[in-house]
Amino acid sequence: MDFLFASIIDGLLLGFVYGIAAMGLTLIWGVMNVINLAHGPIIALGMFGVYLIFTGLGVNPYIGVVLVAVLGLLLGMLIYYIAVHRVINAPHLSTLLATFSINMIIIGLGTAVFSASPRNVDFSLGSMTLGPITLLGSRVVAAVASLLITGGLYAFLYKTRQGRYIRAVANNRDAAELMGVPSTKILALSFGLGTMLASVAGALIATFFPFTILAGGVYELKSFVIGVLGGLGNPIGALFGGLILGVLEGIIPTFMPTTWVPVLEFVLFVLILLVRPQGIFGAKK
Repeated sequence: MDFLFASIIDGLLLGFVYGIAAMGLTLIWGVMNVINLAHGPIIALGMFGVYLIFTGLGVNPYIGVVLVAVLGLLLGMLIYYIAVHRVINAPHLSTLLATFSINMIIIGLGTAVFSASPRNVDFSLGSMTLGPITLLGSRVVAAVASLLITGGLYAFLYKTRQGRYIRAVANNRDAAELMGVPSTKILALSFGLGTMLASVAGALIATFFPFTILAGGVYELKSFVIGVLGGLGNPIGALFGGLILGVLEGIIPTFMPTTWVPVLEFVLFVLILLVRPQGIFGAKK
């Protein structure tokens, strides 16, 4: 029971970071109905961003996460203007192809520059012991950072003018434009925020797992599962979906081989689509 309880706590800490990753995916979908297939490579770029800042500049990786967030926001806005803006009103297949092309460009360039060799951020925050549970400091800090980011996103969306503009564009873009909302800039900002969340999640994951340029694909798939679980278009639901998935990843290996984890995750994905396609917490704009 001690091992099971420790696994659940560990899964919860991971779940916070998974939730941040999925939040970026679901925010973009909720605002502009675009499925971002470049989500995984952007997570990988966040991993390499904090790695290069730490190894190349000697900057504390948690300060590096802040720099990665800023770069992720700018990169997302650039991707929107270059690849997404031209097809935003086209059928969904066009936006899928546009983001998939960005996906392939990032993977191709990343493989050429970094190869497929695994890297890791060699930085430790130690651990703490609470009874039978040992908590890694890096995971605790990542979970706290994820909570702060979630709170910051909620405050931005509901307490600022730009946040109100984002919610207005998500609900009815044409009506928002008639009221003077600059929809193009708001859509670019939304895509930038979604990209920023993905890159920050990647940077946090890099502090406790090895990674390659292809590592983001795994977390992209998890983000889709979490997005459906929490309700596509519902960023806060994504956080709770991440916690649920994290707990499952903690519990499953205590009863069966870890190879069953992705199988059961996608079984859950299919069941949610069949039983409650709007997600447990409901889709929301």
